Amino acid sequence: MKKIGIDVRLYRQTGVGTYLRNYLHWLLQKENPLFSYHLFALPQDALELQSTYPGVIIHEAPYLWHSVKEQTSYYIALEKQRLDLMHFTYFGYPILYKRPFVTTIHDMTPLFFKTGKSSTQHGLIYELKHRAFQYVLKSQVTNSKAIITPTKTIRNQLLSYYGMKYKSKIFPIYEGMGYELTQSTSNDRLKSTYPFPFYIYVGNFYPHKNINRLIEVFSRIQGDSKLVLVGPDDYFAKSLKTSMPQSDNIRFYHNPTFSDLVFFYMHAKALIHPSLSEGFGLPIIEAAYYNCSIIASDIDVFKELLADHYISFNPFSIDHMSQVIQFFDGQKKERPDYNKLLDHFSFKEMTAQTEMIYRNILK
Repeated sequence: MKKIGIDVRLYRQTGVGTYLRNYLHWLLQKENPLFSYHLFALPQDALELQSTYPGVIIHEAPYLWHSVKEQTSYYIALEKQRLDLMHFTYFGYPILYKRPFVTTIHDMTPLFFKTGKSSTQHGLIYELKHRAFQYVLKSQVTNSKAIITPTKTIRNQLLSYYGMKYKSKIFPIYEGMGYELTQSTSNDRLKSTYPFPFYIYVGNFYPHKNINRLIEVFSRIQGDSKLVLVGPDDYFAKSLKTSMPQSDNIRFYHNPTFSDLVFFYMHAKALIHPSLSEGFGLPIIEAAYYNCSIIASDIDVFKELLADHYISFNPFSIDHMSQVIQFFDGQKKERPDYNKLLDHFSFKEMTAQTEMIYRNILK
């Protein structure tokens, strides 16, 4: 039986955490006679993982991503296990690790934009960390036996950045609709808090998400519709609140439950996603599942995922964003039917394709 390790340190994070929870949900539903799975998790997640997947070996890995300990202690911990294959599910891995591994690269955003906690740091510190990140990622791309991306767009960006020589080992595999959300019911108690027509944004508030321009748009728009920004109550949210103009049109809703998200998707006039860069865009798939209209940036990844099933705008132009949203707001539309579109997106199918990559490497 082959030993396969999976890096699940981001199990409870947004974005990558949703990917991991759904991947494990489908991968570990039944025992695989060919593989023995070893999960490397933060200590605070280990107990939950062990109770959810009692037949799987859990290793505590108290090493944060992009840290010195990731390069030292995590490397030692992995070497001790003598794995036949390791799956690093995020940017970053111990560069001394020479045993076979697979990498999932979710997007190229950190190469092109300041993003995440690092973007809050002093310029020199950020620059040093960014150069280290570039070095580690290049090593990860070079040495991976296979690279999984969530879209063809990210595959193409990788090839453009690192060269066509890696084409044969990059596999675009679409993600899907999370089981945690589909199993949840709407929190209809929110109806009394949101009795007015509203649009939603769902996600983080990092600078590349372009929420500052969306706020500017809704501070200008006249009418009854509001904007509800659904996401974490963190440094970036606080920064937006401090700098934004006074407006009754804009509300924040922090740390939503799955039931809260169901309510927002079911009752919003549309999801607005103004991002400048994405690897996939889980909120777009979630909105489509609830037949919530989608208004979003005209970036390549959204064009790939949605084709002509959404209304697009130039995310760099506040005027164009305003024109598109106001035009939509003036229309009386039935909620769209995205069922055919959703046929292309499945975490269950993603899991099957990922496991097939393991099998091919370990033949």
